[in-house]
Amino acid sequence: MITCIIIEDQPPAQRILKRYIGEVDFLSLKGVFSDAVQAMEFLKTEAIDLMFLDIHLPKISGIEFLKSAKNIPQVILTTAFSEYALESYELNVVDYLLKPFSFQRFFQAVSKVNTTIHANPSEETKEIFIKSGYEHIKINIDDIVFIASDSDYTEIITAEKKYLSNEPLRHWNEVLPQHQFYRIHKSYILNIHKIEKLVSNLVYLQGGFEVPMGRAYKEHFTKNILKL
Repeated sequence: MITCIIIEDQPPAQRILKRYIGEVDFLSLKGVFSDAVQAMEFLKTEAIDLMFLDIHLPKISGIEFLKSAKNIPQVILTTAFSEYALESYELNVVDYLLKPFSFQRFFQAVSKVNTTIHANPSEETKEIFIKSGYEHIKINIDDIVFIASDSDYTEIITAEKKYLSNEPLRHWNEVLPQHQFYRIHKSYILNIHKIEKLVSNLVYLQGGFEVPMGRAYKEHFTKNILKL
């Protein structure tokens, strides 16, 4: 999991970044700050992997922050002004997002972040409780084939049964082990141990299930999961 913060003073831009971050299974948002001074105080006590940093900020600009701060995490700059692109790359940022940017461009940027996710399967629980209406149903996570988002609830699909859950898809991103479950579409998470084959933008799973893969997710999936 890549932990990240947003440093952005415009609420509409904050909302877009929060929505995009919520769509990426390997990102975990830890804070939103309207200026770099607030963020610097936070970074004194918290270890973060990545910052989404606007250039035009009150008090101190994003560029000035990068030049003066020490031991900062990796940075993706966000700005509406293209003239800062060259200077930003000289400061060794991961990427430079020119507003307004699409989710696909955002995903391309975060896929460049260099971090190692450590996971120890032996320390992870193999059973979870699914809240379905007024019931809490225990299932083994190894039985899950995929999870699909459907409006205000999610469907947890096993080889034998379908469960309806009150939890959103983002919840399952956070509670299921990252080495086993992967988001391949804004509406689907799958158990990579259940994959039989990938054909174009369709993933074929055990039990005869087919799940579509979103274009923005495919490059990261084939590189980091399929190792192609």
